Amino acid sequence: MGRAVTVAACALNQWALDFEGNADRILRSISIAKSRGARYRLGPELEICGYGCADHYYESDTLLHSFQVLAKLLESAAAQDIICDVGMPLMHRNVRYNCRVIFLNKKILLIRPKMSLANTGNYRELRWFTPWNKARHVEEYLLPGIIQEVTGQDTVPFGDAVLATTDTCIGTEICEELWAPNSPHIEMGLDGVEIFTNSSGSHHVLRKAHTRVDLVNSATAKNGGIYVLSNQKGCDGDRLYYDGCAMISMNGDTVAQGSQFSLDDVEVLVATLDLEDVRSYRAEISSRNLAASKVNPFPRIKVNFALSCSDDLAVPICVPIQWRHHSPEEEICLGPACWLWDYLRRSKQAGFLLPLSGGIDSSATACIVYSMCHQVCLAVKNGNAEVLADARRVVHDETYVPEDPREFCKRVFTTCYMASENSSQETRSRAQLLAEQIGSYHINLNIDVAVKAIVGIFSVVTGRTPCFSVYGGCSRENLALQNVQARVRMVLAYLFAQLVLWTRGMPGGLLVLGSANVDESLRGYLTKYDCSSADINPIGGISKTDLKSFIQYCIENFQLTALRSIMAAPPTAELEPLVDGQVSQTDEADMGMTYAELSIYGKLRKIAKAGPYSMFCKLINLWKEICTPREVASKVKHFFRMYSVNRHKMTTLTPSYHAENYSPDDNRFDLRPFLYNTTWSWQFRCIDNQVSRLEKKEGISTAEDID
Repeated sequence: MGRAVTVAACALNQWALDFEGNADRILRSISIAKSRGARYRLGPELEICGYGCADHYYESDTLLHSFQVLAKLLESAAAQDIICDVGMPLMHRNVRYNCRVIFLNKKILLIRPKMSLANTGNYRELRWFTPWNKARHVEEYLLPGIIQEVTGQDTVPFGDAVLATTDTCIGTEICEELWAPNSPHIEMGLDGVEIFTNSSGSHHVLRKAHTRVDLVNSATAKNGGIYVLSNQKGCDGDRLYYDGCAMISMNGDTVAQGSQFSLDDVEVLVATLDLEDVRSYRAEISSRNLAASKVNPFPRIKVNFALSCSDDLAVPICVPIQWRHHSPEEEICLGPACWLWDYLRRSKQAGFLLPLSGGIDSSATACIVYSMCHQVCLAVKNGNAEVLADARRVVHDETYVPEDPREFCKRVFTTCYMASENSSQETRSRAQLLAEQIGSYHINLNIDVAVKAIVGIFSVVTGRTPCFSVYGGCSRENLALQNVQARVRMVLAYLFAQLVLWTRGMPGGLLVLGSANVDESLRGYLTKYDCSSADINPIGGISKTDLKSFIQYCIENFQLTALRSIMAAPPTAELEPLVDGQVSQTDEADMGMTYAELSIYGKLRKIAKAGPYSMFCKLINLWKEICTPREVASKVKHFFRMYSVNRHKMTTLTPSYHAENYSPDDNRFDLRPFLYNTTWSWQFRCIDNQVSRLEKKEGISTAEDID
């Protein structure tokens, strides 16, 4: 019997409930894996129905159609003479499980239910599934008729077992099980399992990829073995982007790396490895071998099939490689761009419209669209027929070939500078120049007529005319007049999105892009139902700090020199009157805090799970060189007042690309009340008491009230 085994990990751009497309991508991946010599093909988690089905998992239709696709896969000629490992939901004894179905030559070998469910952050698996809590226990699963007709089997093994082929032993993990402190691969490895597989539905977060890679490599560093990880990729219907990164590792080293961001719907990673390298690696780890002698064995499903061949001495073996990680700026450039392309082609719209203000946020959004155009042109140049077909559908031209990103951008991207009497010539010029450099179809318009008409209606009805504070108005008047401008821009954005292609003699409509960053959303520094209200927002989960770094990246890599003046200008909403023709309003002055401070508040609030008092306690140490305890208390109180007053805005937040673990997205990631007692009386009193104790200890007078 041979020693060299060839395995394949697949990254597939599956789409929730797209059973036809999902089945096609699975079959293509199996065919590619076989053509490259693989004897075991592993796909992403829940790949048959798509991971993001959410409450559709409750529907019997989802289970039915998953079995129909399974039957199609079992019958396919492409799926013969290769062990296929696919993911789908199914029900066993009236309990729904997230499962792997492993089959060979029209016979199901094992149904392996997930044992540790992901239930944090964006994950809600316990809402739809039950974990299999019977370790090392196997039951009989009665197959539905449509599967019995194909396999000739009435029942198949269901539970926690491993596969024993004629040359090795294979154990299964599913996504979260790798991240759990008691991962199954630990005891499986001690029981002689040599190949571990993991099917994931893991989404992109900035700076997360290295954690996943480290977990996979560490899984085999202590215990030896081969680890094969497959992951979904793309936008499958919501805010998440699944970032592929299929990989194969052996004895603690990466031997094959898949792409994190690409427009390929099907990516197959294949590696050939020597089983004797695993055995010799394990042989000298005495602590591992002592533990193995006491392990409780797993049920073994015998499979009369080998992953190797008898004559494999000349087969080239994969060697360790160095994993190449993207920088955060590259991740921002590529991840949201791929997400936008998936959303555009799957929504069957003709492009995007962006209100381009000449500031950092809208400019960063424009750069991401430009990056998308780059990715499309590059994919077409590399022979991706699917991307070419999608591009032709988007532009409604069956002969079109996207070659120049700027030319493609002109077809699919409209930018619009919406000036008012409070806008400066500088921001107008910046927006115009950036639009020229990326190639977007650019519109300049003035909203003053619409604003005056709306304020005029109010004046006719009430007999009162509000005015800005610089003209003697109160804060309520000042804010209301700013909000009218912002909301008029939203109405005009949607009007132009629907009709601008009509005016150009082109078919279709445009998706409106929002450009509020994660920090502004957290603080509530936006007008409800203004230009932050859009169809989707590619930067809504990205901090201002990271966006500035991304802008610098675009200057250097896309030669967008217009961004230099945008970077140098202070962020401003330009909603208040100019002073001597110059902008007097700035974002940080309006907010009463800096973007750098906002980023810290956001991470402490969400990631560190800090309420007002805990945040104060952490910051008096973090900022002890720059702020007194009293100043820290004032800053923390101001943040929580503003956060709680504006939390209601998160309920209408535009769906945004999820990129940060401190996102305030109210949809499912950051679940909080939106009506707070904004005085925080008990919490703030605890802070006050602590400040008094600290000042007394330092000999400072405490007579002054704390804001």
